[in-house]
Amino acid sequence: MNLILQTLADGLVLGGIYALAAVGFSLIFGVMQVINLSHGVIVVIGAYLALILSRLLAVDPLLTIPLVMAALFVFGYAYQRWLVQLAVERSSLLASMLLTFGVALMLRNILVWIFSPDFKTISPPYAFVHFHLGELTFDLVRVSALATSLVLLCLLAAALHWTRFGRIVRATAQQNLAARLCGVDARHVYALTFGVSAAFAGASGIAIGMVLPFAPPDEAFWTLNAFVVVTLGGVGSPAGALVGGLLLGIVNTLTAQYVGPAFPNATMFLILVLMLLVRPSGLLGNAFSPSR
Repeated sequence: MNLILQTLADGLVLGGIYALAAVGFSLIFGVMQVINLSHGVIVVIGAYLALILSRLLAVDPLLTIPLVMAALFVFGYAYQRWLVQLAVERSSLLASMLLTFGVALMLRNILVWIFSPDFKTISPPYAFVHFHLGELTFDLVRVSALATSLVLLCLLAAALHWTRFGRIVRATAQQNLAARLCGVDARHVYALTFGVSAAFAGASGIAIGMVLPFAPPDEAFWTLNAFVVVTLGGVGSPAGALVGGLLLGIVNTLTAQYVGPAFPNATMFLILVLMLLVRPSGLLGNAFSPSR
């Protein structure tokens, strides 16, 4: 029984990080209907930026989150405005998917060239601190990463529901033409949404880098992981990303513990196929579905 509880607890911790890594992907797809295949490489870039800044400034990696998010927000805004938007307007959504795939390959090779393909980790001063809750054991790094993920997800959810920016984003996603007629600059909203997505992807990279080793080739895994989380939880909402991430984290840890460490990816694909057959809109549906 203790082993099962420990496995579930580890799955919840990992799932919270999965949710933060996927929420930006979910937001872009919900608002713009664009499948951003460069999402995973932005996650990895966030991890490398945190590694550099934490060593350069000699601070806790979590304290670099504002700087990393700000830098990647600017990158995401420019990326959408001057590349993705042009591909959508001049061709189609399919062209934007191919474009993001090409950008992912290019950035991955740049990261390999700069940092090498070797695995790296972000080690805070409390990397080996553990504590016990009853008979369960937790390490402080994973708990800190989970707490950071939950705080950021809550902040994003609050921004989408209770701020002017959130109302504009939801209006543009639900009724694009009506929003334009009301004076909304849809291009600017799309670029802002992409910037927010990149910022949260970078923040998730910090949490991931503290918990797991990372390398440039990992970008493909995090893009696929985001797609599975969105398929499970639903499109466009932090709550959907959280539900999907927690489910995926629990399934992965249970599979690794009771089936084998080589099978979590196979289980992930099986769940993806079953979910697409049974409920393709996800457990919580599309948060930005058009109003009736």
